[in-house]
Amino acid sequence: MMTACMIDGLEALLSNFGVNVPIPVFAQSDILRRPIDIYRNYLADTASKVLNCDSVLAYEAIQSANIKDNSDLTLVLPKLKWRSDKPKDLAREAFIKFASTPLFQLPIPDGVHLRFIFSTLTLPQLILTYISNRSEQYGRGSLSDSQPTPKKAIIEFSSPNLATEFNTGHLRSTVIGAQIANLYECAGWDVVRMNFLGDWGKEIGLLGIGWSKFGSEEAFQENPMRHLYEVYRTISENFMPEKEASRKARDAGRDTAEIEQQGIFAERDGFSKRMEDGEPEEIGFWKRIRDANITYYIREYERLSIRFDEFSGESQVNPESIAEVESILKEKGIYEESDGSWIIDYSKHGPKSLGVSVLRGRTGSTSYLLRDIAAVLDRNKKHAFDKMIYVVGSEQDVHFQKIFQALRYMGQEDLAAKLEHVSFGKAQGLSQQIGEVHLLGEIIDGSIRDAREVLESDEMDHHEISKTDESAKALGITALIAQFCGLSKRASSLTFNSKTLVSFDGETGPNLQLCYSRLCAKIKESDSDKVVLANVDYTHLQDDPWTEVIRLLAQYPDVADAAYKSHEPSMILTYLFRLVEEVRNCLEDYDEDDKDAPMKTAFEEPPEAILAQTVLYKHTRQVFDNAMALLGIIPVVLWI
Repeated sequence: MMTACMIDGLEALLSNFGVNVPIPVFAQSDILRRPIDIYRNYLADTASKVLNCDSVLAYEAIQSANIKDNSDLTLVLPKLKWRSDKPKDLAREAFIKFASTPLFQLPIPDGVHLRFIFSTLTLPQLILTYISNRSEQYGRGSLSDSQPTPKKAIIEFSSPNLATEFNTGHLRSTVIGAQIANLYECAGWDVVRMNFLGDWGKEIGLLGIGWSKFGSEEAFQENPMRHLYEVYRTISENFMPEKEASRKARDAGRDTAEIEQQGIFAERDGFSKRMEDGEPEEIGFWKRIRDANITYYIREYERLSIRFDEFSGESQVNPESIAEVESILKEKGIYEESDGSWIIDYSKHGPKSLGVSVLRGRTGSTSYLLRDIAAVLDRNKKHAFDKMIYVVGSEQDVHFQKIFQALRYMGQEDLAAKLEHVSFGKAQGLSQQIGEVHLLGEIIDGSIRDAREVLESDEMDHHEISKTDESAKALGITALIAQFCGLSKRASSLTFNSKTLVSFDGETGPNLQLCYSRLCAKIKESDSDKVVLANVDYTHLQDDPWTEVIRLLAQYPDVADAAYKSHEPSMILTYLFRLVEEVRNCLEDYDEDDKDAPMKTAFEEPPEAILAQTVLYKHTRQVFDNAMALLGIIPVVLWI
């Protein structure tokens, strides 16, 4: 049996509508993945004929849906190089050349644009059949049918430090990074999810000294992560006067060596050096806290439905790769000694804005920058990746520029070209909103606690929602993911707001789950599990509000592609809230303009209409499932 998953099946369906086949072909189009490309292809073909212009030019002149002008596709006439003596009347002159078709209504002239709206006579059957044939694969696809082996991408994200707190930057990296990894998988890449732990260097040395002074075996056994954080915080407070004295000396132009060769400075650097030298006691401590951290994070990430393929870290960088970096940089005349340290003077070799960076300190310890450069070589040898993305806050922009530039200095331009820093703005206000939190588990617990309080509140309007711990967990985690993904571009800063975090109103995670639950309840009302699409009377879906939902369903693969190409998961979330709004219009139980109107009953509509609407709801639920999966949100049914 032919399905709309194949060209022949699509053309058979279109032929039944009275559409001429075969479907016009364009290189940029993918009609088996994006249903709107079917419309694009036919529009470009028609425009090229009636306006006497190049068909490829016509295809490139077509823009996607625009919410403001309420159109499905727009033809930008100046891009066709189609001229008129009266530019303002360009669209009017072009308009008269088009006729309505089984796929399009008559266009609407708008300045230099022609706005096109899909014909509602054929839209429901075409789009619902298209989704039905693909199910969970709707919106997914390979990069290229001719590519036998998928490209490999490494996505590095989350990357907490063993010694310091898990802050909002780490959480935003975790959420956005996991979503970008999902988007790459959706686009057909072989994805390696990597967590590059801050598990080496002077901060671990400081923690080691802190443990020798303040560590408690009993407290560690009871709560390893909380005790390690408290030890680090205490030693950091004790270290602060020495750090301040060093800073003042440096600002005054004095040598800081004397200050840094005694006290906690010397103890920290000594511990770090002994780690690098492989001393058993220091390595034993490091391994123990690293194992405790990984065990903890695996458990907490799992609560967020996030997984990693590899827990790497600064400690895992191959010493041979470090030596290779230093050797090549010396050979190229880039690496130089300065006051006992080894540095790169970017200002000398360009670009000047990157300044001077220490790669190996005067004690012989390697820097974070040197280990990061060497890590690129390690990963390339191990994974032979086609692309590597670092999902890290924008405050690290300069650091990644230094990595990429160092690789270019080494003659590794092709490797540097495969690297990308996907940054994001700061997230603020978490501790003020849900209390003092320092660990990932505490952040998750705080969000779940707030969700539970909302569920138990007498003021809550949604009494039909189950008030169980499972509901609180689902809502609290969904709320966190939605808020840290955000609705704005990732470059925008984000202010954490607990008042909207677990609210059922507005563009929030709980509201998304509430709409999904209502959709499931509506489907359950109808015994339509065995319905056959061919038996559905689509005339009952040819008017608002049903057609508005179907238009949005058709856009989903385009939105997923755009989110993937721009590394903007927020586009998926924004799309979902648009879908929530349109679905709510369909699910309204009474006229909003008349609150006293009696409740509608199933007897007010014929069974054929109810059946058609239920089929629409089932396909809408499928798109919710697919889109929410990209965001790492597990749909739940909240009803009692």
